[in-house]
Formats: sequence, C-alpha cells, structure tokens
Amino acid sequence: MSIILGIDPGLGVSGFAIAEKKNNSLMLLDYGYLQMSYKNNLEFRVNEFYDFFKSKIIKYKVNKLSLETPFLGKNVQSFLKLGYLRGILYLLSSKYDLEIFEFTPRQVKLSVTGYGAASKEQVARTILMLLPGLEKPKKDDVTDALAIMLCGLWKGKNSYL
Repeated sequence: MSIILGIDPGLGVSGFAIAEKKNNSLMLLDYGYLQMSYKNNLEFRVNEFYDFFKSKIIKYKVNKLSLETPFLGKNVQSFLKLGYLRGILYLLSSKYDLEIFEFTPRQVKLSVTGYGAASKEQVARTILMLLPGLEKPKKDDVTDALAIMLCGLWKGKNSYL
C-alpha cells in the first residue's frame, strides 16, 4: 500500500494532494492548498509550511513524497527562498522515512497529458478526466499538486519518467 503526498511548493500558496494506492485502485484522501500571507516574515512562513505538511504526513501515514523540481526564472531571490521549502520537505522525508520522487515540469506535463509543453488548462482538463467526480480546483497550485502526485504513483511504470 502506498500513500503519496504530491506538493507544489510556493511561498504564498502551496498546493497538495494525498492519495492511497491499494492494489490497482486509487483513493484521493485529501487535497487543497496552504495559503501563507506575504505580510508574515519568511521565518514564520517556513515554520507554518513545516507544521502544515508534518501534520499531513502524520495524519495520513504518508510513505511517499512527490515534488516538482523548480526552474530558475527571472527572480533569483524567489528561487532561493523556494529552496528553503524544498529543504523542509527533504527534512520531513528523512525524519519520516519517506521515499521521495522529483519531476521536472516537462515530465509532469508529459506524464499526465502526453505532451511536455501542455498548458495549465490542458493539465487541469486531463486531471478532471483521470479523477472523475473531482471538482475543478480553485487554484492551479492544487491541480499541479494532483498531477505531481499522480507522477509519483506512476513512477517506474512509464518509460519517460
């Protein structure tokens, strides 16, 4: 049995999705986002991020963690600060003995839609088809986390991962 947590980390909004895979069935246990205020200092937000995901790992007995690797955009400071959150996830992974998977944005899109340059809308439509009954999430971060979680579940089953 696998219980996987997919996370799209962000300093303002972090999307997450938790699912259980038993035999060949998938049950979505929880999904949503952590909203952190930019009014709070970085130390507060890093601690809030740690506490939030630690509680999810404990509550659902998560044993796998799936992340998307960041890419360096125009803002080096944001990229660096995102590294703090990734460090927290590596710490939690070590502390709770989680198997960790990382995927590039292209790998996530390719895995979910079959096209590595898919738009966020294409990813969202595919997620809704793959998870029937799911309402369209209010934030793209949640859709991204659902896609990242699915990549972690499928790891090793698709040759392009």
